[in-house]
Amino acid sequence: MERRKFIKTTTAGSIGLVAAPTILANSNWKGANDRVNVAIIGVRGQGMVHLQAFQQLEGVEVRALCDIDTNLFPERVKKYYTDKGLREPKLYQDLRKLYEDKDIDAVSVVTPNHWHALASIWAIQAGKHVSVEKPCCHNIFEGRKLVEAARKYKVIVQDGAEQRSNPCAISMADYLHSGKLGEIYMAKGMCYKWRNSIGKYPDGPMSPEEKFAFTIDSKGFEPPYTRDYLKNVDYNLWQGPAKEQPFNRNRFHYNWHWNWEYGNGDMGNQGVHEIDIARWGLGVKLPVKITAVGGHFMFDDAQNTPNQLMTIFEFPADKTGGDKKKILQFEVRHWMSNPEGFTRPVEEKNNTYMTSATNNIGNLFYGSEGYMSKNVNDWQVYKGKKAELTDTGDGLGNHYENFIRAIRANDQALAKADIEEGFYSCTLIHLGNIAYRLGRTLEFDPKTMKFKNDPEADRMLTREYRDSFRIPEHV
Repeated sequence: MERRKFIKTTTAGSIGLVAAPTILANSNWKGANDRVNVAIIGVRGQGMVHLQAFQQLEGVEVRALCDIDTNLFPERVKKYYTDKGLREPKLYQDLRKLYEDKDIDAVSVVTPNHWHALASIWAIQAGKHVSVEKPCCHNIFEGRKLVEAARKYKVIVQDGAEQRSNPCAISMADYLHSGKLGEIYMAKGMCYKWRNSIGKYPDGPMSPEEKFAFTIDSKGFEPPYTRDYLKNVDYNLWQGPAKEQPFNRNRFHYNWHWNWEYGNGDMGNQGVHEIDIARWGLGVKLPVKITAVGGHFMFDDAQNTPNQLMTIFEFPADKTGGDKKKILQFEVRHWMSNPEGFTRPVEEKNNTYMTSATNNIGNLFYGSEGYMSKNVNDWQVYKGKKAELTDTGDGLGNHYENFIRAIRANDQALAKADIEEGFYSCTLIHLGNIAYRLGRTLEFDPKTMKFKNDPEADRMLTREYRDSFRIPEHV
């Protein structure tokens, strides 16, 4: 195998403050002794899942960590490197500096949603292979540009739809597409997940007295957010493409999910996995009609995304559906709920994160012969008027291993969750959120990727960007 080729890429003006590095990964990838050097961008929460997963793979080194919050580094380095006898990683606060590092072959983007597309596009332009967490884009314009960049620069780009790597999901799709359940006319995605109130907090850092009033979050780590702590946080860089606002706890670690500037609500958090599965099982791409109703109930807090949301997507008739259209439903429930669609007791489920006493996350498929119930690691089919159990499937895969295998083989198909498929599923979450925010049913043209005679809705296909963090029109 040859070494990387050096070619001319885009100019500095196309990506903001930093010029695109001129190294471009190509079909002749080679690392030292075939080792793949990976960098993790975003090392709080899910970023640690990525770090540990890549560290477990043979011939892979997590060579660098990058985060705007450098307070995180000492604990991460000790726990995941020095305590294990591993070489310490390179540390970066600014991802643009990371992209200049020629030792890095691939990056795993685990930032907040509003950074996913831009961080990925810049990495692609720098010749890095990219695995980007879901949703791969914060709006539809970003997703289109991300797919365009992936195709132009021919690096491996994997979407975070990790169920695409699971034998369970693969056999689910094969079963449904084979016709064994008859005509599949409707799918439902469910995200019933217990979420507590995020409260309300004033802008700015907390006083030493105030910090003691804060409780430890579910991940066991809640920073004090004092002035001393924030000295090591590049909050301007954290905001990135979003509009500039004062620091607030509810605009920062994790709670950004419930703010439109940075997140996409639970439909764009956990729910995008179930939407992807529903769309895959139905065998559809983009809808022509979208309806959504919901609201923010029970809590008087800073959340501005809905905690109860019901969306319906209508897809046109095609050769797989006879002369009938297909329907995809998706629902978020934020508090108490029933185990809808799952007939086996909770105790029999072996994935307690997805299905437990407080969480009910999965999919239902309805066909002319019966219905299928699916969670992350198994599915069951019930047929006939008596809904008798007939067929089952299960199995978990390794999304991270598929990404590395694809890099070594220079084969995008081995990455399983191709970025274009990820974009189509993300498009649904954005369409659903737009319909909810505008409060009306929308008609969408999949060919033009615009709404029909609705300039107000069209404006929500993108956003206003800060000058240094614009998504490039020409990637």
